[in-house]
Amino acid sequence: MKRLLSATETIAAVFLLLIALLTSGNVILRDLFGQTVPDWFDGSRLLLGIAMFWGISIATYRAGHICVDAVWEMMNTTNRRRIDVLASLLTLAFLAPLAWMIWVKVGNTGTQATSDLRLPMIWFYAVAAAGAVVAALLAALRAFEVARGHDPHDDLDDVGEARHGS
Repeated sequence: MKRLLSATETIAAVFLLLIALLTSGNVILRDLFGQTVPDWFDGSRLLLGIAMFWGISIATYRAGHICVDAVWEMMNTTNRRRIDVLASLLTLAFLAPLAWMIWVKVGNTGTQATSDLRLPMIWFYAVAAAGAVVAALLAALRAFEVARGHDPHDDLDDVGEARHGS
């Protein structure tokens, strides 16, 4: 499990890094040489889609997204677990059809390509769709883990230790 979480987090981070490098490289080329990176706009938006879906995956499992815990804070442990399971199941109910529809989009992409380099868009969409599937799977796993009394927040420290070899 630690490896899956670490890999998911790394994939999201790598695509964010690629966006930053592409954008900063384009700014430098434009300012210094009056040129632009071919397909920088298409590339940055496609990479952003990938980074978002892989980021949603890890945020879903860890419940790291923005939330309001006013009611949750007033509950006892059993009711907190019930709220967490319900929230995870609702998230799964949203993410599963979303993942399905993204794969439908991948199937309907055909020969669409980026403007300048004519890179096939299907590969970008497929990597984003894989992230959406991982998000749905991690939402289901979170619901299961919380229902059996395990708090996925505890895995937060474990992933960092696994990544740094501690």
